[in-house]
Amino acid sequence: MNSEVSAAAAPWPRWRKALFRFTCLYLLLLLAPWAWPADLPGFSLITTYYFGAEHWLVELGNQHLLHVKDALVEPNGSGDTSYAYAQLGVLALLALAGTLLWGLLDRRRRSYNRASYWLLVLVRYYVALAALSYGLLKVFGLQMPFPDQSALATPLGDLLPMRLSWYFIGYSPGYQVFSGLMELLAGLLLLWRRTATLGALVATGVFLNVMMLNLCYDIPVKLYSTQLFLLSLLLLLPDLGRLFRFFVLHQPVAVPLLSPALPTWHWRVARLTLKVVFIGLFALMPLGRMLAYGAEDAAAKRQRLTSGVFSVAKFEGPAADSLRWRNVIFDSSPMGSVATADTAFQRRYGRGYFSYRLDSVAHVLILRKTRADTATLGRLHYAWTDSNHLELRGRLRHDSVRVALVRQPRHFQLAERQFHWLSEANR
Repeated sequence: MNSEVSAAAAPWPRWRKALFRFTCLYLLLLLAPWAWPADLPGFSLITTYYFGAEHWLVELGNQHLLHVKDALVEPNGSGDTSYAYAQLGVLALLALAGTLLWGLLDRRRRSYNRASYWLLVLVRYYVALAALSYGLLKVFGLQMPFPDQSALATPLGDLLPMRLSWYFIGYSPGYQVFSGLMELLAGLLLLWRRTATLGALVATGVFLNVMMLNLCYDIPVKLYSTQLFLLSLLLLLPDLGRLFRFFVLHQPVAVPLLSPALPTWHWRVARLTLKVVFIGLFALMPLGRMLAYGAEDAAAKRQRLTSGVFSVAKFEGPAADSLRWRNVIFDSSPMGSVATADTAFQRRYGRGYFSYRLDSVAHVLILRKTRADTATLGRLHYAWTDSNHLELRGRLRHDSVRVALVRQPRHFQLAERQFHWLSEANR
């Protein structure tokens, strides 16, 4: 205990102070804690101005210094765009300039023990926020979906590595829930000082696995997952010596000081209040939104035409062979896909994907490329001859089409969710 106290009181060497200044400034710019409560009244304005200024600096820095790409592509579902890389470079340059200025203005400072403590608190809550958010998504099965019929009918060789990994996890709800529970465990442990080291260990393992999945399956969240893994390691930095002595050298170690201790009960009440607010804002409110989204998704699934694989018995429409339909798949949600080269549909894995809204009174399918699209792709009247024969007729873009569909008894073994305790042969 005495050795820890004396080490904390000792002055820092210059290199350590300079490294801390840079790390502190860089992490503050990267994590932007002032933007976390953006959903609260008044904070959205702060977020708008801050990220507007940051965007201007990133574009300026890329144009005159970094030259990552002539025209930066902003995050668009992919977190590894050219803008994301330019942003990292500009933030590093800003932190470096701030480090030099800070060093000139604060030359007499002996150490940054208290500042480093609070910086790690900030990092701890940031990692906890990420772990809780992703954990809730997985526990409720909202991140990786079970493969729909369009995916099951897609040849394996046509899938991109990311989609393959998404279906690999989404195929097994149990595995997805388990991985989500591990992220939730890491997030909850990180919220308390006494369990923070254990939480950092769990988070390091969890985000190392996520990072490797992203790197090895070309999932475009490589920067963010690597950032979370490195931040988890940073949280372990104060305890690395103690962990090494205990687990590797099998030596006894002293109980760490939980400093700085809050001096009065008023401070302790304030800390507990802030912790409750944090859990409410970043765990309970997102949970409410996820449950509402799940209810909306369940309601949307009830407003679908049917599900199944249909062959095209007759097609009347554009004469171009590339625009002809060869088969149609309706998924369990109001979405589907067509085997066609028609670019009117959203192109993916050799098929044309669409979303639709069902008007069961007028017997009309209102087609769009995606759920988010407001532009209508077409309006098709539908009529059932019997439970296996469906006719679609109407306009798709500017063309009149008439399609006769026949349901196929297509069987997908993967959809059976097979599991065997006893397996007499390698399947």
